[in-house]
Amino acid sequence: MNTPPHPISPNATIALAIHGGAGNITPSNLPPNQEQAYRDALTQVLETGHALLCQGGHSLDVVEAAVRLLEDSPLFNAGKGACFTYEGRNELDASIMDGHTLQAGAVAGVTTIRNPISAARAVMERSPYVLLIGTGAESFAADQGLEIVEPEYFYTRRQYERWEKSHQAREESASLNGEKFGTVGAVALDSYGDLAAATSTGGMMNKRYGRVGDSPIIGAGTYANNATCAVSATGHGEHFLCNVVAYDIAALMEYKGLSVQDAAEEVVMHKLAQRRGEGGVIAIGKNGQVAMPFSSVGMYRGSITADGQMSVHMFK
Repeated sequence: MNTPPHPISPNATIALAIHGGAGNITPSNLPPNQEQAYRDALTQVLETGHALLCQGGHSLDVVEAAVRLLEDSPLFNAGKGACFTYEGRNELDASIMDGHTLQAGAVAGVTTIRNPISAARAVMERSPYVLLIGTGAESFAADQGLEIVEPEYFYTRRQYERWEKSHQAREESASLNGEKFGTVGAVALDSYGDLAAATSTGGMMNKRYGRVGDSPIIGAGTYANNATCAVSATGHGEHFLCNVVAYDIAALMEYKGLSVQDAAEEVVMHKLAQRRGEGGVIAIGKNGQVAMPFSSVGMYRGSITADGQMSVHMFK
């Protein structure tokens, strides 16, 4: 934290946007009670983050706090609600980036760190590295005093039952419809004019061979630069990696002068869609504009601005 928090002025520009994953999210496959649970969870995160911003909190602290809440919820494929690999394990990835310093940190393939996003921040601030993986990342997190848990902590019956169905479908060379790309993320603009982005995930259901997607990769799943925007992505990670989605949005703003809305839509709805990439992003421009385009059927998403105007959506 560069300067102490302060109450913001009434005219300060602040904004926060979050996502909880994208995919085949429709009213028909999300019963009303589940829909309300997701709405309540997203609303709580937005209210918490907005309160921190209104108290003069820094964007980096806000996106970490927001993602920690999402990681602690069993509703989302990150932290406590992580999906299972082919071997029946929970492997977690996360990254964070500071738009003021352009520094970033990330962890991948971790199995014992309760909040991977905090480990990612520790890598950024307390090590000379950007990305740590596996047992090395876990040892580093333990050395930094972060909370370490048994792998069983991440077990949820909902995800385990999904894994059993998915595992059986794969063994039978069948497809499992209705899967979603589970990732959580947050982007924020604080009253100091600083942007930050954070992303965390349990990865792809049934993934093998230590597969890592875009979430812990700076420029693909996460990017922040005070000169342009902050971005967190969710979707089919391989496509987001190959298309450097998060950075591409910032580049279109910097080099072509596009607005954050136009840049995000160009990348997600055109460039990515042409390559059959599915998913979406949340993005905040340097002036506080929010964009949340997605090409999938639905995306858990929400935003809140300086005046407390909140928006929470799931469907098209």
